[in-house]
Amino acid sequence: MRTVFLVAALMVSNSVLAQPIRIGELNSYKVFPAFLEPYKKGMELALEEINAAGGVNGRKLELVSRDDGGTPGDAVRVAEELLSREKADVLMGTFASNVGLAVANLANQRKVLFLASEPLTDKIVWENGNRYTFRLRPSTYMQTAMLVPQAAKLGKKRWAIVYPNYEYGQSAAASFKKLLSQAQPGIEFVAEQAPALGKIDAGAVVQALADAKPDAIFSALFAADLQKFVREGNTRGLFKNVAVVNLLGGEPEYLDPLKDETPEGWWVTGYPWSEIDTPEHKRFRDAYQKRWNDYPRVGSVVGYTSVYAIANAAKKAGSADTEKLVEALKGLQMQSPFGPITWRPIDHQSTMGAYVGQLAKKGGRGVMVNWHYADGAKFQPSDREIRALRKE
Repeated sequence: MRTVFLVAALMVSNSVLAQPIRIGELNSYKVFPAFLEPYKKGMELALEEINAAGGVNGRKLELVSRDDGGTPGDAVRVAEELLSREKADVLMGTFASNVGLAVANLANQRKVLFLASEPLTDKIVWENGNRYTFRLRPSTYMQTAMLVPQAAKLGKKRWAIVYPNYEYGQSAAASFKKLLSQAQPGIEFVAEQAPALGKIDAGAVVQALADAKPDAIFSALFAADLQKFVREGNTRGLFKNVAVVNLLGGEPEYLDPLKDETPEGWWVTGYPWSEIDTPEHKRFRDAYQKRWNDYPRVGSVVGYTSVYAIANAAKKAGSADTEKLVEALKGLQMQSPFGPITWRPIDHQSTMGAYVGQLAKKGGRGVMVNWHYADGAKFQPSDREIRALRKE
């Protein structure tokens, strides 16, 4: 009888180990396709690589993906369905900052790991940070801080600011004003435009900025808003003899559509994918191009690294148990296409960085030149400041 019980116990144990680890992924695929179609390809490439190598501790990874509608309410509903109906072991994804914050709050309530792949809001790891939420991409603060040294070197006194009027844009503007004022005392902010995301009246915005006669402009616009702003700014001569610093403007998702309209000389964060020849990036780029017959975008890197982060945490934890995964992800060191990253225990932010450079035109398309990699670990407030911001 004892032998029978032992065999039964082993069968149950092996059955649990054989079950796939289910990643419940949600994102705004219909709202932000330029970023999220490459993101999905990156996820699928990582999934294929991991499972072809035997999975994680003998268990396959399984991705259950849903569109979150691009709104906090829809995202929470979808996340609940992934947990209850699809039996997801972890949550992953989201794009817009307000959506990411809503899912982070749910993860804290439900006590389930949430890896926020893309949302850039500082609040998700600071003011609203919680035990169960981790974020991959460098935050709004971090990427703004990467650009401030270049902005200060311009030596311009009169600055105008334009940003999409929601959490990401508001945080970017606040961080830029604070950090540039510290780096270059005595500057003035002479105009501020905050159009609704996706609804920019580019003519009115450009005219308002031109009327203020700034020496330089800080922009946090992206996607279609950036394209309209550039076109109207070129038409009206806004950028003539005016320096521009643009968050995210060098990402292929937003740079490629500009083509020969690309404004030259802007300082941006982005991704010069064709020129990065580190071993880890070359391996990723070659695998991505072979699998998809296309070049990678930032979204590709984010999707790919997000899946590997969960796989690495599960391997370290030896389990898909939430509490064990949380502890495993704290301080986890892993490789990414951008190089090694660490998931900091203090705020659950990865140290993934970004590339900083200037825009130029080559062959009728926009490219990044004079670029360098900015290590995310070097662009953070002090630990003391972070502890004061997190209210756990």
